[in-house]
Amino acid sequence: MAYHNGICIARLEGGSRAEKAPRTTPLSILTSNPHERPYLACEDGRCGPRVPLPPHPCRRLLGRSHYQQVQFALSLSPFPLPSYTSLASESTSLPPSSSIRSPVRRPAASSSPDSVAAPLMGSRRGRQQHPGASTGEGSQAPHPGGRGGRGHVAPFPHQAPQRGNQGQGGTAPPQQPRGRTGEDAGRGRARGGRLPQQYPSDGRGAHGDGAGPLGRLAPELRQAMEASSEPPLRASQMLAGPSEPAAQEDPPAELGQGSKQVAVRPESTSVTMSAVPSSSKAMRFPLRPGKGSIGTRCLVKANHFIAQLPDKDLHQYDVSITPEVTSRIVSRAVIKELVNLHRASYLGGRLPAYDGRKSLYTAGPLPFTSKEFQITLLDDDDGSGSQRRQRNFTVVIKFAARADLHRLGMFLAGRHAEAHQEALQVLDIVLRELPSTRYMPFGRSFFSPDLGSRQRLGDGLESWRGFYQSIRPTQMGLSLNIDMSATAFIEPLPVIDYIAQLLSSNIHSRPLSDADRVKIKKALRGVKVEVTHRGNMRRKYRISGLTTQSTRELTFPVDEGGTVKSVVQYFQETYGFAIQHTYLPCLQVGNQKRPNYLPMEVCKIVGGQRYSKRLNQNQIRALLDVTCQRPRDRERDIIQMVKHNAYQDDPYAKEFGINISDRLASVEARILPAPRLKYNETGREKDCLPRVGQWNMLNKKMVNGGKVRSWMCINFARNVQESLVRGFCHELALMCQNSGMDFALEPVLPPLNARPDQVERALKARYHDAMNVLGPQRRELDLLIGILPDNNGSLYGDLKRVCEIDLGIVSQCCCAKQVFKMNKQIHANLALKINVKVGGRNTVLVDALSRRIPLVTDRPTIIFGADVTHPHPGEDSSPSIAAVVASQDWPEVTRYAGLVSAQAHRQELIEDLYKVWQDPQRGTVNGGMIRELLISFKKSTGEKPQRIIFYRDGVSEGQFYQVLLFELQAIRKACASLEANYQPKVTFIVVQKRHHTRLFAHNHNDRNSVDGSGNIIPGTVVDSKICHPTEFDFYLCSHAGIKGTSRPAHYHVLWDENNFTADGLQTLTNNLCYTYARCTRSVSIVPPAYYAHLAAFRARFYMDPETSDSGSATSGPGGRGPPSGSSTSRSTRTPGGAAVRPLPAMKDSMKNVMFYC
Repeated sequence: MAYHNGICIARLEGGSRAEKAPRTTPLSILTSNPHERPYLACEDGRCGPRVPLPPHPCRRLLGRSHYQQVQFALSLSPFPLPSYTSLASESTSLPPSSSIRSPVRRPAASSSPDSVAAPLMGSRRGRQQHPGASTGEGSQAPHPGGRGGRGHVAPFPHQAPQRGNQGQGGTAPPQQPRGRTGEDAGRGRARGGRLPQQYPSDGRGAHGDGAGPLGRLAPELRQAMEASSEPPLRASQMLAGPSEPAAQEDPPAELGQGSKQVAVRPESTSVTMSAVPSSSKAMRFPLRPGKGSIGTRCLVKANHFIAQLPDKDLHQYDVSITPEVTSRIVSRAVIKELVNLHRASYLGGRLPAYDGRKSLYTAGPLPFTSKEFQITLLDDDDGSGSQRRQRNFTVVIKFAARADLHRLGMFLAGRHAEAHQEALQVLDIVLRELPSTRYMPFGRSFFSPDLGSRQRLGDGLESWRGFYQSIRPTQMGLSLNIDMSATAFIEPLPVIDYIAQLLSSNIHSRPLSDADRVKIKKALRGVKVEVTHRGNMRRKYRISGLTTQSTRELTFPVDEGGTVKSVVQYFQETYGFAIQHTYLPCLQVGNQKRPNYLPMEVCKIVGGQRYSKRLNQNQIRALLDVTCQRPRDRERDIIQMVKHNAYQDDPYAKEFGINISDRLASVEARILPAPRLKYNETGREKDCLPRVGQWNMLNKKMVNGGKVRSWMCINFARNVQESLVRGFCHELALMCQNSGMDFALEPVLPPLNARPDQVERALKARYHDAMNVLGPQRRELDLLIGILPDNNGSLYGDLKRVCEIDLGIVSQCCCAKQVFKMNKQIHANLALKINVKVGGRNTVLVDALSRRIPLVTDRPTIIFGADVTHPHPGEDSSPSIAAVVASQDWPEVTRYAGLVSAQAHRQELIEDLYKVWQDPQRGTVNGGMIRELLISFKKSTGEKPQRIIFYRDGVSEGQFYQVLLFELQAIRKACASLEANYQPKVTFIVVQKRHHTRLFAHNHNDRNSVDGSGNIIPGTVVDSKICHPTEFDFYLCSHAGIKGTSRPAHYHVLWDENNFTADGLQTLTNNLCYTYARCTRSVSIVPPAYYAHLAAFRARFYMDPETSDSGSATSGPGGRGPPSGSSTSRSTRTPGGAAVRPLPAMKDSMKNVMFYC
């Protein structure tokens, strides 16, 4: 028990008070100055002794849940937090307590005392200030815990009468948060107490509008979370762009007019939020608000196999191997030898599972707590007949911990809110142990040439079949997710043959060019080869590079006297081998200090080496042909793979008592109805009800047609004649007219033929000619149509870069094969893209116009989509690109604006959501993608968003907490920087496509259960059995299959202040998938996330080619020069200190349209 002013504060554990208390006084977080450690005091201020918050490792004064909530609230506070120091002397003098009970109702959804942590609550009446707080405006700011204000944070203006006299503090820099990175095993995130999301029995929340999204928190916690890190704007300043310091009277200049569309934002020297908040354990994700009921019920099968939870004591042991081993293969060989030698004796008959690194697991205790072993390994036989080298290792095995399977069972049953990651990791390692010895393990997949026929991919690569395997916690208990997979391996060819395939030329007839050398070096670096010139002796080496000289020019010293010998002479004299291809360079193997030279013709590539670099388009196409299977065939192969793995005979599974079912899980699903779509009243069909996820534009006109009064065409395809170009353009113009656009039938200038290698010169010259015609008429060029060769290389990216960065015109590209087809369907699809690029809308939801979409159309709502694209494998220096799009119309939610930004290499957190920087002229300036898109929404609709729905793509499960805490904080600060106390309610949803769950029809022969491709019907949603035991997630297959097996999208709600019901969010998400602008089909992921991906992909074309190995562009705010109305250029720095080059500034005319479509 903890005692506060003589009053017992009862325990939270057990669900009841341990002893009766006369009165429990609500507690608040207080501190008298920013350098003092926070402490607890009662809300009414009458209590005497202060209860200090415990240091980070200590949980004596506060229970775990409350401690985490305090940490979370403080992490969202924009003022700097005090560092925790030792409280040994203070804490020992106070009565201990495991937790503090708060007067708050816990949700009925969970019966576990730990499932939902009660927040610190407080009354709304005024409070006495701490004696050390000043009340004068010019004096020291009051402490942040009381109603008097917040230290170093300017209060919201209309809060002043309620919260007492407020001190005017300066702006504090944002807290530098902390957080873990990387993806852990299983779900990969630790769970602690969260700010609870309470759902009444109907699945809806209860807090009112006045309370705001943080209404259930104590005022101090809510105040900390709402506070901005800079002085708030007056309401009249909301649309004025970046704010200046509050002392300035004049409104700040607008931020480069960049608030309307995927614009590249300029940057200045900045103070950014570049780290993760420190409270990744301080919150839990929303509980499932019941299951959905809308739609036609059906049964589907999922590639999940029920795994029975073992009834064994799992023990973990630390393993240290000396000398240190970096190779997992060698580590496994050492432990395998140890088990073979000592299993029956020292290991007590146990068969341990080893993770290949530092941990070993057993089903029961070993006969010792710590023991040292001496192990000897023999090198592989190289065929030389000489004695094999022995290597001696010292292995120490020491007891570390026990894995608690009871907690995992409670979690699976929904009676415990925290998944026991250690137990899940152990089970995963156990089930991976045997496949790791049989197959080639890579990530969570296993590959073998014996699991299917190998297919050539070209350029010396081949595909291997394999399977993916992962243990997952679900509503039906543990399940083993099994899926088929394939990846690229390097063919075990002689190096000479491999290079011939790589270069697609006869290397025997000509010397290598410099470009050839670069290509060969990139492809072979790190590849393992074996020599073939020494008979049965096949010694292996790893390639580190190529020699700059040819083989015939290469010499090396043979003694200390300076005698040199050529490589050709050495091989002839030593091995009797005459080198034929003396004009080729040698392979350099070994380290750089003592390199060895091997002629290419004496080397062969060792088999079983996975190709981890970027595949070209032809290789990708060939690999997709291998992996593309109809649902019936994929289901059959998965079942055969499970039987082939024979988990019932797996000695490790038997040892640990794990039983795996051999039948696919049967899951209840629902088919959501398709939404009705609205088209223009002038068309013969004014609305449309899609069937099986698709429809067409026949007899329909776009709901809002765009205007193209002046356009031109440039042909870069040499095989397309001018007459064909004219006919194609005329038919396209007619189609645009018939579809409802105001489109001129004739171009400004006749079509021009141009060379592909002169794209920039041709575009700028033709644009100049067009403006000579349009300029006197005060008109602008609305559209460029570009006809490109089918294999156009970098031409497409160059054209987009010149048009959008240099010229400021919208462009539509067409391949030559589309021109030759002259197909009306092609013209109709191009018209859809052109219309949204010039500002039109193709269709909207009928329910949106009639205001029948719950939690969207009843009050102004903005829908965001965000994604981060990373460089291709092998590009070690290219930055990642983040993109955020946001709806700009309401209630239609069809048009989207967006912004892009460059950030550190492979950084998943979107660093530029909210930023504060110092401008030499304007002082402190607020900016960031969220802020600018909110301003743009207000300008476009005249409304201020009262709800935010944020679809976040590309986040793995191990990054959920990290991304949510950082990006939710950025959203909060961006809103608070626009207007005092402006905090719209936020729903944060992660969209996942890179998972391995597949859904199959229960009966493949039932035509009512499958579409034309054999896949499940579009709109199929699953929120039971294979979903998370307690959290709000669902699988949705919103699209019709075309080829192969459809992959449902997985939506996981990480934060929900709008209190969506399951039906509400599932229906909204499915309906939005029918509003994608580029086709007349529903798409597989929600359009905002799709658009964000397109915007990020487009941004890579804007960078100079030398910024990455493959011309991938970095993007970011700013440009080659500061654009008009924008701040000066600034760059983002990577963790290593290297600056990320910013994107060039985009023309203003590009910022009002969805040009990335």
